[in-house]
Amino acid sequence: MALKLPFEASHPFHRDKSFVNGDWIEANSGARFDVVDPGNGKVWASAPDNNASDVDAAVQAAHEAFQSYRTVNPRTRARWLLKWDELIRANKEDLAKILTYETGKPIAESLGEIDYSLGFTWWFAGEAERIQGTIQTPAAPNRRVFTIKQPIGVAAALVPWNFPIAMVLRKASAALAAGCCMVVKPSPETPLSILSLAYLAGQAGFPNGVLNVLTTSLENTPELSEALCRHSLVKKVTFTGSTRVGKVVAKLCADGLKKVTLELGGNCPFLIFDDANIDQALDALMTLKWRHAGQACITANRVYIQRGIYTKFVEMLTERTKQLVVGHGAGKATTMGPLTTPRGLDKAEAHVQDAKRFGGKVVLGGGKIKHEGGYFFEPTIITGANKEMAITQEESFAPVLALYEFETEEEALKAANDTSMGLASYFFTKDVDRTWRLLENLQAGMIGANSGNQSAAESPFGGIKDSGYGKESGKDVAVNEYLITKTGTLSLEGHF
Repeated sequence: MALKLPFEASHPFHRDKSFVNGDWIEANSGARFDVVDPGNGKVWASAPDNNASDVDAAVQAAHEAFQSYRTVNPRTRARWLLKWDELIRANKEDLAKILTYETGKPIAESLGEIDYSLGFTWWFAGEAERIQGTIQTPAAPNRRVFTIKQPIGVAAALVPWNFPIAMVLRKASAALAAGCCMVVKPSPETPLSILSLAYLAGQAGFPNGVLNVLTTSLENTPELSEALCRHSLVKKVTFTGSTRVGKVVAKLCADGLKKVTLELGGNCPFLIFDDANIDQALDALMTLKWRHAGQACITANRVYIQRGIYTKFVEMLTERTKQLVVGHGAGKATTMGPLTTPRGLDKAEAHVQDAKRFGGKVVLGGGKIKHEGGYFFEPTIITGANKEMAITQEESFAPVLALYEFETEEEALKAANDTSMGLASYFFTKDVDRTWRLLENLQAGMIGANSGNQSAAESPFGGIKDSGYGKESGKDVAVNEYLITKTGTLSLEGHF
């Protein structure tokens, strides 16, 4: 039976049960957990509260499906991905609504996430037919050495709540293109958008067991995730989330020597030099920082502004930020929604108070907004930021922006790299020599040069240092995360 939604939907494809082997099922315990609208703090749906006891059936189903799916012709896999893409496009208005009620982001941002996400289904449909091996003539005579690529097996995807549709389509599209089957564990905040994607995948033609979804509560997330990571039939784990949890996932997977991709925390620097196009930098920062109320791993967390333009840029940024309209994501006028969890509110408030204690000046915002019971926080700008502040050392994941003043390129580079993380860095300058120096010397897996938008299906996504390892999206590299390389040596007679 289709889920009853708190908004009008054009097509009844939404589901509120777990999806295993093509069946919509409850947890073995029969327990369910609530899904809360962060825009008003009210329960509007529920989903099965699976635990570790539910994992084996899902993995076994995926493993059984893999025995035949691994042999499916790449063009057939590509056609299924393209059909999935087509169905998501046809239903994106409804998907956007459910995404807004789960995450709180404005409806325009939800539609934007889906458009961005569809780049992955489209791209990896092409990648399915681009998987190839190699052949070479070695130094030893009468031999040929060749390699072939084969799907690794069952993959487990542990996905976050901030961009749930994007994360699932980025991971699952690569896995399905490679010939792998997958078990997805959505975040407790966003199970329904993922279940909707699973339904559409089934309608697209993917066989039963190829894509499975196990929902679970925050309380049962650790045990269910551990069971997935430790299951002997799971050969690959992909995780997006905090560095702290990512290190736990890596340790769990190390026992089984599983292949792991980790996309972890950001704490990304954003550098603006005197010779930059200030309007270009401001436009990029407004989108990058305030999108989804600052809840993105690649958002600008620390903004370093050269002294000659510091005062002017602060004034421009403050005036533009004042124009944001905070409200429920479904509101027509809303340009910034709530935080997705109340935990985010507490961290934002703590960062602001800590910044004040270390000499920071709050020039805009600074506190919670009481509005219809939602998890709202004011867009906040802090000047006079310094390295002693917690917001310098930690990812804020909130609409709180710290501004730092610097004099020289060397000073800015040192400050930007002074973090354990290395996901993304951004800089704005019109100096070509400086551009090249920063591209090579900033310690991050992704660099935005006069750009705050660097994520796309065509480009490899991933960090270094405590921001993880492995790549998602991009040519060859992402699909290779779900492949093994097998080497063959052939001895010849009567040849060379």
